[in-house]
Amino acid sequence: MPDLVQTFRFRVRLTRSAAPGRTDLPPPVLAHVTHDAPAAAVAAAGGERGSGAAAPERLGDGGFQECAGLGLEADLREHAQGGANDAVVRRVGRVRLQPLVLKRGMLLATADGGADTGLWDWLQGMVDGGAPAVRYDGDIEVLDPTGQRVVARWTFTRGLPLKIIGPSLNAKTGEIAMEELHIAHEGLCLERTP
Repeated sequence: MPDLVQTFRFRVRLTRSAAPGRTDLPPPVLAHVTHDAPAAAVAAAGGERGSGAAAPERLGDGGFQECAGLGLEADLREHAQGGANDAVVRRVGRVRLQPLVLKRGMLLATADGGADTGLWDWLQGMVDGGAPAVRYDGDIEVLDPTGQRVVARWTFTRGLPLKIIGPSLNAKTGEIAMEELHIAHEGLCLERTP
């Protein structure tokens, strides 16, 4: 009997999208996003970001506690045929994409112990009128119980921040501050894993 996929061990990676999309404009650079290699080093090497010369920019490094919205829903169009009152012809329509919902504990990522503001800065860049909006591609990988092997992988493309929710603050509980990020994307795929 085959084993079932367990969902308690997973990781999410958000990487700045290299796909220009329908506008054919390159994605903008954000100051708050961590760079795996400085832009000057990439330029000195004669390469460009995203060309394989350097690792891409990432956002929200750190584990997420929950991930929801891994689903697609197809619209069907119904056509009634004259004279066939007992049947309806159904045709394929558009696919509706659900937003991804990621939840995690707020991270203390700065040297002075301040909260990591990367996710908030992403949405704030859109609010401030940054055009074009910075988009991120993502991987959601479910690992086996040992954490060594990927058993399921979803990828999404050209994600935009739809909503971010800060923690509920309550001095009586002493709970971890949680933040929630909703991402609208342009495509979701469950990939085959070896």
